[in-house]
Amino acid sequence: MGFALSEMQLRSPAFETRGRIPQKHTGDGQDVSPALEWTDVPEGTRSFAVICHDPDAPLVLPGTYGFVHWVLYNIPASVTGLPEGFPDYTKGVNDFNQEGYKGPNPPPGHGVHHYFWWVLALNLELNLEPGLTQWQLLERIEPHLIGMNRIVGIYEK
Repeated sequence: MGFALSEMQLRSPAFETRGRIPQKHTGDGQDVSPALEWTDVPEGTRSFAVICHDPDAPLVLPGTYGFVHWVLYNIPASVTGLPEGFPDYTKGVNDFNQEGYKGPNPPPGHGVHHYFWWVLALNLELNLEPGLTQWQLLERIEPHLIGMNRIVGIYEK
């Protein structure tokens, strides 16, 4: 399939698509991940991964773009969402060089940033080790990707 949107749907009860992300889910608030829910999962799904990425952030590392806020994987196929602040499953490393969720925190005066929460459906339980970066995860899961979609929220200071 490669990296292309599928029929799977992703939503959050915390904010509408292209709506403002509540401060609670940002670095200016409690910094807890928002609840996520997904439906229309592709047949043959055996696991999921979730990523939160801000493509509007200034470059962090040469050869990349934006800023990664969350990398979570090895989520069982029986799961259809994550509750708010959910710390379980395997954590990857974000661009704060930490494992787990770190919410939106754009530079003051940098304008509106768009935060993409992605859910990726895989046709295999990969049981990947903790600590993968977004790019390492994407490289490992690409051959097994059978569906994906995203929700976009905005935030600015």
